[in-house]
Amino acid sequence: MTVDEELSLLEESVRRLKIEYDVYFGGGAKKPPADTEWRVQSLVKKFSDGHRLSFAQRFKYNSIVQKYSLYNGLWQQKLKIKEEGYRRPQDARLGIAGLRIDEEQAAAAALAGKGESTEEKAFRTSCSDVNADHENVQRLFNAMMAAKTKAGEPGANASFDSFKAFVQKKTDQIRKDYGCHAVEYSVEMENGQVRLKAKAKI
Repeated sequence: MTVDEELSLLEESVRRLKIEYDVYFGGGAKKPPADTEWRVQSLVKKFSDGHRLSFAQRFKYNSIVQKYSLYNGLWQQKLKIKEEGYRRPQDARLGIAGLRIDEEQAAAAALAGKGESTEEKAFRTSCSDVNADHENVQRLFNAMMAAKTKAGEPGANASFDSFKAFVQKKTDQIRKDYGCHAVEYSVEMENGQVRLKAKAKI
């Protein structure tokens, strides 16, 4: 099996693991998906040194691992709540709910062979500090303005400086609230309107 094939297997295994965990937390399985998780961790460890990977392969590997790390942090939190018992209503909800409704729908659509989801088509980038990640913030701003122009929305001529200040404030807030290393931003279309979405990225 080639490196590209193994990376594709890792990506598919992470996607499968998320679905299996959703089933488990939803009460559809008695045990966590240990076999699938072992397979994912083995592949993650295999390529962790990065020596065998080209630049493009390393970028893909890092993207997969970042997604897995974010999922895994949420799974461990849910497992802890499930094992210790639900002490608050919001704990019970966290313990049995899926990660995000749109992610579940995207996974379901992929499994059903419906092709690339809306979320997958969205422009995505990560930021931990707007000065260090200036190029990413610039690309995010350009994508946001292009989407607004395409949708015929006002604000397509907004100031980059004000946008940059907003992203820095939002990034600092999410990093503080969730204890994450970075924040993932995406420009998406919802009901014909452009939306800038942000979520914690471990």
